[in-house]
Amino acid sequence: MIDIKNINKSYGNLQVLKNVSITIDKGDIYGLIGRSGAGKSTLLRCINRLEHFDEGQITIDGIDIKSLSRGTLREFRKNIGMIFQHFSLIERKTVYENIALPMKCWKIPKNQIDKKVNELVQLVDIEDKINVKAKNLSGGQKQRVAIARALTLNPKILLCDEATSALDPKTTKDILSLLQKINTDLSITIVVVTHQMSVVRQICNKMAILQGGEILECGQVDDIFLRQPEPLKNLLGEESINPPDTGSYIEFFMIPGHENLLSTMAWELGEKFSLVSGNIEKYRENSYGHFVIHVDISSVNKYEMWLKNHGVRYRVIGNSDEVIINA
Repeated sequence: MIDIKNINKSYGNLQVLKNVSITIDKGDIYGLIGRSGAGKSTLLRCINRLEHFDEGQITIDGIDIKSLSRGTLREFRKNIGMIFQHFSLIERKTVYENIALPMKCWKIPKNQIDKKVNELVQLVDIEDKINVKAKNLSGGQKQRVAIARALTLNPKILLCDEATSALDPKTTKDILSLLQKINTDLSITIVVVTHQMSVVRQICNKMAILQGGEILECGQVDDIFLRQPEPLKNLLGEESINPPDTGSYIEFFMIPGHENLLSTMAWELGEKFSLVSGNIEKYRENSYGHFVIHVDISSVNKYEMWLKNHGVRYRVIGNSDEVIINA
């Protein structure tokens, strides 16, 4: 649906996007993640041509957006809604007036506007606030209004630029659940710019990690978290695991269906091990675990065979060269 090829962009002598290429399929919730200054928001704004790019091509539904004239581009942007970190509402206007604004700009008849606004306030669960001025709403309520406003022209794509960064954790979770509902119920493709790993874990099915304007890693979210590539570890602030003085560490990843992995392994092998570290994180509907255990050097082969036979991705970290196995 969105095909981004070899995009380069500079502000003067500063290159902010460097040969960026990703593909976003219809129905994706695609996360663009990285630290501040990585180029995430610039790339997002290139998708709807709020930012121009120097080289490369972006096609949406087969249309090269750089080739669009000013008038055609305005019409084309009806297909792309956008929400921002700080809501961008008109504080003195009511919820109804803020949501209706894009439709008024397109001179849509009032009866159609009324119908659409009423549908949208129900969708985002703020129908009781329809006549309240934006300045009197909470942050979460304001973001719901902003989401409703972005949906007024029936877009195919929704761009979210740090849409939850100004919200508390509970409100963030609620807004992300709403975006998932919109993605599912309205079949809208969503692109999310964020520096919050919790956002990616909760709603994204695919992701790209940006650093210094470059794509360092991209693909399915669960695959990237299972592989633990260096760009992800750097983003998470995790240090590499140093080899133990004696024995070996085995690092492995628990996938859905393997919830009793540790206890089953201990029972079936009848071997003792020490748990060095472990955590379980939820990614969308599934839970994945990451564990490191310490075992005697004489037992390593037994653990490797067991993990391999059970389809578990793992690696062995010892005093010799590191062995990486993808089961």
